[in-house]
Amino acid sequence: MTMLVQDRNRKRRWWRRFWRHREGAALIEFALAAPLLFMAVGGVIELGMIMFVDSLLEGAVRQASRLGITGYSPTGVNRSDYIVQTIVDDSVGLIQPQDITITTQVYSNFSSIGQAEPFVDANGNGSYDAGETYTDVNGNGHWDADMGTAGLGGPGDVVVYTATVRWGLITHLLDSVIGQNGAITLSASTTVRNEPWGTNGPAS
Repeated sequence: MTMLVQDRNRKRRWWRRFWRHREGAALIEFALAAPLLFMAVGGVIELGMIMFVDSLLEGAVRQASRLGITGYSPTGVNRSDYIVQTIVDDSVGLIQPQDITITTQVYSNFSSIGQAEPFVDANGNGSYDAGETYTDVNGNGHWDADMGTAGLGGPGDVVVYTATVRWGLITHLLDSVIGQNGAITLSASTTVRNEPWGTNGPAS
């Protein structure tokens, strides 16, 4: 009986020492917390880069539009290519030409932006139907829900610049939240009126 009691006491003391033993606890706690910590840090870095590139893109599009309103392009360089290169240059190398899509829509005035070409609503349903008479504002031979014309416009024209970039995510920690196929689409747009460079040609 005495031996049994002593054995039980030994086991109790061993368990008490085991639960009070703290060596290695920090390592175990770090192992449990590290994945969450790394995910949080990676997520912050990812969001920071997205915001930074988005800000660069907006600034680059504004700068490109400032050049576009003058009608200027270097000798031997297409005006559209000059605009694209300006955006790429102003993105400090983070945006590559193959990842960017730029569209420009030209309008005669600001109130025309995003407006449909005028048409005669013969059946009164509020929408254009094939065969109804319309004014071909952009001259492309068919009715459009947006009367804008692709291009950079001439003197005094209003131009909407839109740049879209496919930005590849770095850590891929947010793929399931904001990404699609490892990338996110960023977009920036600005509207300007071209300078009236007149008959003297584009400004230089």
